[in-house]
This record gives sequence, C-alpha cells and structure tokens, in this order.
Amino acid sequence: MRTTNERHEATESPYETRPRPNVKRKWAGTNFRKSWTAFGSTALLFAGLLAGVGFAAPAHAAPNTVVSLTFDDGNADQLTAEATMKNLGLVGTFFITTGWVDQPSYLTSANLQQIAADGNEIGGHTVTHPDLVSLTSAESTRQICNGRVALMNMGFKVTSFAYPFASEDPATEALVKGCGFNSARGLGDAASKDPASATLPAADTIPPANAYDTKAPDEVDSTWTLQDLQNQVTHAQTTGGGWVQLTFHHIATNTDPTLTITPTLFTQFATWLAQQKTAGTVAVKTVDQVVGGAQQPAVPGPAVPPPPTPGTNMIQNPSLETLVNTVPQCWAAGGYGTNTPAFSIVTPGHTGNNAEQLTMTGWVSGDAKLLPALDLGGCSPTGIPGHTYQLKAWYKSTVDTQFEVYYRTGSGFWQYWTASPLVVPAANWTQITWNTPPLPAGASGISWGLNIQANGTITTDDYEMYDNGVSFADIPPTYPFYNEITWLAANGITTGFPQSNGTTLFEPLQSVSREAMAAFIYRYKGSPAFNAPAVSPFTDVPTSDIFYKEITWLANTGITTGYPGPNNTKSFHPLDAVNRDAMAAFIYRMTGSPAVTVTKTFLDVPPSYPFYKEISWLAAEGITTGWAVPGGAIFQPLQPVHRDATAAFLYRLNAKFPRP
Repeated sequence: MRTTNERHEATESPYETRPRPNVKRKWAGTNFRKSWTAFGSTALLFAGLLAGVGFAAPAHAAPNTVVSLTFDDGNADQLTAEATMKNLGLVGTFFITTGWVDQPSYLTSANLQQIAADGNEIGGHTVTHPDLVSLTSAESTRQICNGRVALMNMGFKVTSFAYPFASEDPATEALVKGCGFNSARGLGDAASKDPASATLPAADTIPPANAYDTKAPDEVDSTWTLQDLQNQVTHAQTTGGGWVQLTFHHIATNTDPTLTITPTLFTQFATWLAQQKTAGTVAVKTVDQVVGGAQQPAVPGPAVPPPPTPGTNMIQNPSLETLVNTVPQCWAAGGYGTNTPAFSIVTPGHTGNNAEQLTMTGWVSGDAKLLPALDLGGCSPTGIPGHTYQLKAWYKSTVDTQFEVYYRTGSGFWQYWTASPLVVPAANWTQITWNTPPLPAGASGISWGLNIQANGTITTDDYEMYDNGVSFADIPPTYPFYNEITWLAANGITTGFPQSNGTTLFEPLQSVSREAMAAFIYRYKGSPAFNAPAVSPFTDVPTSDIFYKEITWLANTGITTGYPGPNNTKSFHPLDAVNRDAMAAFIYRMTGSPAVTVTKTFLDVPPSYPFYKEISWLAAEGITTGWAVPGGAIFQPLQPVHRDATAAFLYRLNAKFPRP
C-alpha cells in the first residue's frame, strides 16, 4: 500500500482533490430526514425544445403551482445555471456555505454580488456545512447565526436557510428561528422519482405548515432525467398545486458523479419551465418570495470556547459515549474517492459501552474515517499556528491505518493537511500515537481520524489530542533540554521568536534579560489577574513597556526589589542579563521563601555569599546540580542564565512544586 505522500504526489493543490472531506450522512433515527434511494431510469429526449420564450402569454388566473429552483453549497459551476436562468427570465435561491466563499471551485464574493443583482436570492447554509443535529447546541447556533451574519455583512437580504444533509430536529428548527431566518428547507419529505416516496405529498403548501421544515423532494442527482424533473412539476399541478422546491448541487460534467446534472439537462428543464411560466401554469419564485416576511436583525452566535489548559485532552466526547440518534456527538463520518463505507456503533468499546466500527467495501480509491465535526471550534479542537499536537487513539483493524489530518482556516474552510505513517493491522485493541508537524500559518482548528484505504474493517475508540506547544526549528529532539523547552512552550510560558519564513526559534543559548525573566515567571504562575499601577515603580520601566504588567507584578509580589536610586527611586534594569545567583533568588522568592536545609554546597558559593541561602535551597530541591569539578561542584553564580537553562530550572521546579 502506498503512503499518503505518494497518494498526493500527483496533486498540484490539496484544494483540487480535497476541498473538504466528503462527509457521508448516517441516516438513522426518526429525527433525520430520509434520503430516498435513487433509481435509474431511461432518459427521454425531447427534440425541438424552444431556445427562448419570447411569445406573448395569454391572460390567465394566477397559477396554483409555484416552483423554487434552489442551489446548495455555492459550487462555482452553478454560475452556468444562473446564466441560463437569467436568459430565460427565471430566478432562484442560492444557499451559501460561507466558509467556502472565495475558495477554489466555489463561488466568489463577486459572483454572489452578480447573482443577487440578477434578481436571485442568497440564503444561508451554515459556515462549514456540518451535520447540525450531531453538534452541541452552542456550535449549531454558531454555524447557523454566523453564516447569516457573514452574508448580511456582504450586503444581502438573508431570510432563508437550508439544513446541511437535511439534518434537523425541533431543537435545530428553534435555533434557525432564533438566528433570524424566516424559513428553513429540509429534503426527502415530498414525493420524488423514487417509488418509495410515492405516498408523500407532491408539494408543500403555501404558506408551508412549518416554515422551519419546509417540504422538498430529494436533491437532484445524476440519475435524474428531463422527464423526472418535469414530473416533479406536473405531479404537483395534477394534485392540487402547491410549492415545489428543487435542489441542485453541481451543474457540470466530469465532477461529483452523484450530485450533478449536465448543463444541457438543466437548460432543457429550465427552458421547459420558462414555457410553463409564460403559459401561466406555474410561477417561479425564490424561497423568500414564497415565504415572505421582513428581514430580521443579525444575530451573532456565541463565542468559540477557549482551548483547554495544557495537558488536557482536546477531544470532545473522546470515548464516543454520548450519542445523538446513533451518531457520536461532535463526530462525523468523512472520506473521499470511490468506495462504500458503512459506519456503526459497536459494544463494548475499548473503554465504556461504545466504539465506532467502519467497514469498507467496493474500494477503488480514496479513504474513509471518523473524525471530529468540521465546525467552528465547538467540537473540533482549536489549533495554534506553529504548535505541534500529539494524537492518540485505540484501534482494531483488518487493514493498515494512519492518522489523516485536516485544518481549518480563519474563514471556516477545511482542507487536507498531512498524515502519519501507516501502521499495520491489529487483532486486539492497540494504541497509536503520533506527533504532528507544526500547524501552518493561518490555521485555526484541527480535525483528524484513523482512516482505511482498502476493503476491510477498523474499530476505534478513546481518542486523545494534546497541545505540545510551539515547535522550535533550532531545538531538535536530540537537544539536551528538548523536553524542558517543549514543556515550557506547551504551557504557554514561552512563545519563541517567529521568523519571516514561518518557522519559530527558541535561541537556547541566548542570555535571559530581566524583563524576559519577569514574563517567564508571570506566565509560569498562570498569568494571574493583576491591575498594573498607573504610575511605574521603576524609573526605567515606563507604563508603555511591553512587559510593564509582568515587571510590576514581580515587584508587587516581592519577587524583585529592583535597584535603589537617588531620592528614594528604584530602577529595574530590564535589559540586563539575569545571572544565575539572581535566578536562584527569583525562584526562591516565587516559591514563598521556604525554610532551607543545606544538603549540598558549591565551592564558589561560600556561606557569606549574598545569595547563599537561595542557591543552597535550589540545590537541596534538585532544581540545580551545578558543574562537577575536582573536589566538589561549582555553581558559577555570576554567569548569565541561558534560555535553555531557564527552561530546565522551571521544569524541575514544577516537578517539585506544581504550578497553578
């Protein structure tokens, strides 16, 4: 089996093959819309269709059948349909996933402005197109509300919404209403070409009985013919009329083989529909024109929760114990390529009741996996550029597997990032652990899963993810203080020095200045709340100093006393290097100036030395060992402290006296 890098070798850009994982809906439970099975049929060719509808319409009563042409996701090839509609005098509703705007293969901001200027409606379809029912209420609200706010900020009237994957329930309907929408479209609850849907109504009522779950037939896909499309309209006409919403995704050739019809087929249907409109047998309206109502004020969603503290598992519902209609909350099924995956919950798990089993059949290309929902941060872990992350999961499988990782940009667009090496099948529960490369600039979130790329089965459970902190280009794993420095970064005590080439340096042999030491100690103590004084206690530290808060906090706590000056003034000497004896004093005072039992002395630190007590305490607690020389050890108290030694001191201090 080839590696992931080999699989992507021929791809010029990950956008072209993986603009997002193809999330495959798991239809289970009565709260989900039914996705009717598509049955093939022989296309009926109609010759002699008029290219235009320029003839005058006879006088007639208002039609009792209204058709809305709706387009989901904002795919760029929908421009072909929009141009056809414009030529024929038709309008429609374009439901836009805002995180995909201006991304390759999707509509641009300028496209949307033109579409609206042509009389079409721009509707909401969330920010990242997740399964809303499987998310937390806060994340669903963010997705619905923030998508609407983004479109309104572009100048559009936004009143209509469409549920991604037609996934909704009464709670989700309430969220849509609360975000200010006037309506929301489902799918699969009106009759379509599938014989199994024959008992469903041919159309929704006008006005709809439930504006936040309007009825629509199945989405149009590659199995639909011109006759199928026409039948959706004529069936409604012959059964009392009503509102027919047709849902399109791709208008193209050589693209998504499922949710696509050709431009030729769309033109044939749109031409026929325009003739029906001119003849007065149907009306063609946007969703907003059918539902009506004023535009409600913009309602922003709740803020994304902050990342957990270092050392905390960043995965939500890591053991898959919380289910929503048999789907683990905050998780989604994903994949790409030509294959048939089946996801199910199995019992028992590695721990607890649940594990997720993925069975792959019909594999030709691509992969499938379970991964945290591709959302705005309520379920997917928040990522920090430059940080590396440790991923862990337990698995059993009959085929090779690997971690496959995606990241989210600031706009909400998810793209493929990287993958771990492949690991072999495991008959019994086995844990796999891998550390990612540094997260790229501009990334704001991470999602990942264990994939399979062949026919077989994998069962997974107990996912973990930890922030390793900043990855420093000048600190390889073989560096003597690698663990101490990466611990310092993981706990936010140091951020290093970002470089113009996107890397970050730690500069381990650089001396630590007194102001930098103040920042290290303040962050080590958990960045406690502190109101810096309006007047600086030090003549050489103005209130505008970037470390003013940290330095004055250091003084306020008694960790530093500064240097006395004339007229009862004090100075801090912020740019002076910190010597090792001063470092001992800082750490000793920071720990509360505990009693000292001398267990080790240094040849160059006699009892008369000003910081003898502090240095002796540092040695007694194992925070320093000094340097072995003939006859004993030396401390070198007047030597400046390097950044790597500072990391070691604080790392050892935390082992003895855990930080807040």
